[in-house]
Amino acid sequence: MNKTESFQTHRPRLMRLAYRMLGSVAEAEDAVQDAWLRWSGAGDDVADPEGWLVRATSRLCIDRLRAAKVRREAYRGPWLPEPLIEELTDDPVERAEDVSIAFLLALERLSPLERAVFLLHDVFDEDYASVAETLGRSEAAVRQLASRARSHVKDTRPRFSVSQEEASRLAMAFMAAASKGDMAALGELLAEDAVMITDGGGKRKASLRPLIGREDVLRLLQGLAWREAEPYAALELKPVRINGLFGVILVREDGPATVAFEPGPDGKLKGIYMVRNPDKLGHLPA
Repeated sequence: MNKTESFQTHRPRLMRLAYRMLGSVAEAEDAVQDAWLRWSGAGDDVADPEGWLVRATSRLCIDRLRAAKVRREAYRGPWLPEPLIEELTDDPVERAEDVSIAFLLALERLSPLERAVFLLHDVFDEDYASVAETLGRSEAAVRQLASRARSHVKDTRPRFSVSQEEASRLAMAFMAAASKGDMAALGELLAEDAVMITDGGGKRKASLRPLIGREDVLRLLQGLAWREAEPYAALELKPVRINGLFGVILVREDGPATVAFEPGPDGKLKGIYMVRNPDKLGHLPA
């Protein structure tokens, strides 16, 4: 197998790792492309191509996270990961619990090294010795980093699942009620502890803080209904899978947006995540 074939064989794994590290499809593609450039310049005697590529990609992602720290701290409003879009008709490429929005937001609380250790060991099943070699740390240090990371990430992965039909029903009922400003119907759909996060990145209108609790969410939606006759009306609406959740791509006069819906165990919506920042939507399907 030549170097190009070897790289293409491992590219899907590298993309999965880079997306979880960076929370961005575009940045993940750039990191993997940089890994390819390094790989193409490496010697032909690499004994373990996959290990070499995982090490290179991990280190490139750590460098990118460190460089992005100031930019993330100055981000206007709540930050959401760049939406990972899959067609509903396709079999999921990613395990939903490992790309869920709540999980990726929890990873944001980790240092770049903690994030790399946790993903390599707990998500990609690398042993501690291999992770230590990848990151240039002792095995004892890697174990400590993993333990610290787990304490931040625990309880963020979904513990239950609902059928696609039920998830679709909740999401489309929310969109219908929101477009009409039907607060009573929206209240019935939202869990008491529901969370709504809108990410405009300072480029488009969005709430500058997470909305916590049913009443907080309803106040925002009520305000939108007062200002617009149909605040969630769309020129086009396409159901898709977003980070493992049922969601929709909205096309409105002021541009596209994605909305992902997280059902709760009580048959109501516990999480609504809207991305409006155009910088995060360039990869949307046409």
